[in-house]
Amino acid sequence: MKSITIIVLMMAMVASCNPREKSELKTNTSENMEKQEKQKIETLLSEYQKSLNTSDAKLAQTLYTKDGIFMPTEAPSGIGSEGILKSYEYVFSQIQLNIEFFIEEIQVEGNMAFAVTSSKGKTLIRATRDTVPEANRELFVFEKVNGEWKIARYMFNKTEPKK
Repeated sequence: MKSITIIVLMMAMVASCNPREKSELKTNTSENMEKQEKQKIETLLSEYQKSLNTSDAKLAQTLYTKDGIFMPTEAPSGIGSEGILKSYEYVFSQIQLNIEFFIEEIQVEGNMAFAVTSSKGKTLIRATRDTVPEANRELFVFEKVNGEWKIARYMFNKTEPKK
């Protein structure tokens, strides 16, 4: 009888510990997965910054989903892969950027995510050869396609008035 009581008590102790351990493990795993996904998005934003600073329209295009939308200030939206390429080619024919992104927020929910960023730097106006300050705030919407984060929607606007 005494050994049955001990076995029952041991089983109760093991059962009471397991849910907590599983919950902690699940929380740690979720936090690590979310951190990894945010790091992948940060890497994508770094590649996007590179495409802007090198005027590489084809690189910018590859960072978007096939049905992505690029919504530049004071210009028509680039819709879909070919529209995005044409839009960036036009933008880069007009200006040369030298900017840096500052990530303010990234939120991940399943296969969708968004980022709020700001950017600051300089822009060379190709027509006049003038260099002017550049400052924007941006909103990115990302979609995970075949295990890889891509830009699904991107919009920005100026934070400093034109002079």
